[in-house]
Amino acid sequence: MTILKYLSFSISIVFISFIVGMVLTALINKSEFYTKTLSNLNFIRNQFLNHLMGVGLVKWAVKNTFLKYLNPNLKLDGKANISDLNNIRNQMTKAEIDHLFGFLCVTIIVIFKIFNQEYIFAGILLIVNILMNLCPSLLQQQNKRRIDKIMTRFKP
Repeated sequence: MTILKYLSFSISIVFISFIVGMVLTALINKSEFYTKTLSNLNFIRNQFLNHLMGVGLVKWAVKNTFLKYLNPNLKLDGKANISDLNNIRNQMTKAEIDHLFGFLCVTIIVIFKIFNQEYIFAGILLIVNILMNLCPSLLQQQNKRRIDKIMTRFKP
């Protein structure tokens, strides 16, 4: 029963962390740090490592479950021009940074739980955090790389 309690708390904490991430992103999205550094992050470029991390699972979930309705701005329909691609890339960057900030917030809580010797809770929270914050961020990075390849075809 304790594991289910920790799992439900972990899911709640991660959802709240995403809201915190959205607020933090909104505070810095006009800064040079955001536009020059954060918008061009690439942690894991290797497809196999992305797969091992669970990015493929998250990609499947986003395409085939209710998650596809959470951010409809990230859809590309048929023929797109450079403006559409830039807009989608910017939306992906925002979602990626939201998730990264959420991941960092929950990681702080995980460290706190480890110091308090709550290892089971910390472990469950870490796994939920990876699946719900880190993997979606890595998926956005993967999608941005694909969009960047398409955008290079539009440039003279």
